[in-house]
Amino acid sequence: MNKLFKVLFLGVALFVMSGVANAQVKIAHVNTAEILDVMPEKAKAEKDLEKYYNDLQNQLQTMAQEYQTKMQDYEANQATMSNLVKQSKEKEIVDIQTRIQQFQANAEQDFEGKRAELLKPMLDKIQNAINTVGKEKGYTYILDLATGATVYVGTDAVDCTKDVKAKLGITK
Repeated sequence: MNKLFKVLFLGVALFVMSGVANAQVKIAHVNTAEILDVMPEKAKAEKDLEKYYNDLQNQLQTMAQEYQTKMQDYEANQATMSNLVKQSKEKEIVDIQTRIQQFQANAEQDFEGKRAELLKPMLDKIQNAINTVGKEKGYTYILDLATGATVYVGTDAVDCTKDVKAKLGITK
């Protein structure tokens, strides 16, 4: 009976060890930029983004025309202006220049925000598909070739952050 128990225990141990030895890390890669480029929604997003960009450009052009008009008026009439009027006109011109510079800086940020807003639904859709494929195919990791980032981490992935911190003597 004792021998039978030892043999049975040894068999179970070998079975478990062979399963551990056969466990594999499955790594795949995906190119999200390539996927994004062929998504049907992208054409509409690009068209909306182009319209938004053109609206910003038109506003900037209007401001530039206002600046140009004020400069021409100032240059044409400065000889006949009193110092007080001249200073007032110069201040107006400087104020317009400042507004144009602020508008340009804000427009760039605003444009990038609009771009992110328009791309987010598509990127979320891609991420959901990656998660589904990762689970279905049993991948441990999926890497994105477009960004160099890991876009999927399976449930059997090993996180060695604590081990690396320990090697570095970090306790947090």
